[in-house]
Amino acid sequence: MTAPDRPEPLPGPGPTTVLVIAKEPVPGRVKTRLTPPYTPAEAAQLAEAALYDTLRAVRAMPARRRVVVLDGRPGSWLPAGFDVRPQGNGGLDERLAQAFAASTGPTLLIGMDTPQITPQLLAPATDSGAWDDCDAWFGAAEDGGFWALGLAVPDPRLLRGVPMSTDRTGAAQRARLTAAGLRVAELPPLCDVDTADDAERVAAAAPGGRFAATLARLTRAGGR
Repeated sequence: MTAPDRPEPLPGPGPTTVLVIAKEPVPGRVKTRLTPPYTPAEAAQLAEAALYDTLRAVRAMPARRRVVVLDGRPGSWLPAGFDVRPQGNGGLDERLAQAFAASTGPTLLIGMDTPQITPQLLAPATDSGAWDDCDAWFGAAEDGGFWALGLAVPDPRLLRGVPMSTDRTGAAQRARLTAAGLRVAELPPLCDVDTADDAERVAAAAPGGRFAATLARLTRAGGR
C-alpha cells in the first residue's frame, strides 16, 4: 500500500505574520468578472485553484503565523499550518482594517488573486531583517489597486476610509502610508486575476501551478 502524501515541513519562523484575505470559492460569489466566458462553476474552480496556489506559497515562507482571514468556510484547499479567522463586517477597507487590528507585530496581508507569488518574491517582507529599514511594505497591482500591504505596527486607521476597488486605490493607500510618516518599501507590481485576459497572463507567469493547470483544462473543455 502506498503511503499517503505528507505536506512538506513548515520552514522556520520569521518576523512576519502573513494574512491571506480570502473568500470561500462558491459559484456565483467569486470571480464574477470571469463570467463570461467561464460559467460560475468554472470561475469558482479557478478561484479555488488560485487560493490553493497562494496558500501553498505562503506555507513555504518563514512566518510567525499564517492566517486565512476567511469569508465562508474552510475546504480541502486549506493546507495544514494555517489558522482561520472570520472576516469582519463592512466594506473592504473596514474588513482589511479589522484583519490588521486582530494581529500583533509585523504583519503582511495579501489576497487570493495573485497565485503567481512565490516565497522568493515575498522574501524581502518575510525574511530576517525585513523590517530593519522600513515601516511598511507595499505591492501595487497593475490595475491600480494593491496586492500586498505590510505594516510593522498593524494600525487599522491606516486603511479605514481608503476608497477600494477603483483604479486609484493603490495610490490612495500608499499616500495614506506616507502621510502617516511611514518608510515604505516596495514589492514588485503584479497582475491580479479579475478578467479572462488577466487569467491568461497570470497562468503564463506561473505555468507550473494549479491555477495554470485548471485554466488549461477549462479552456480545452470549453473549446475556448
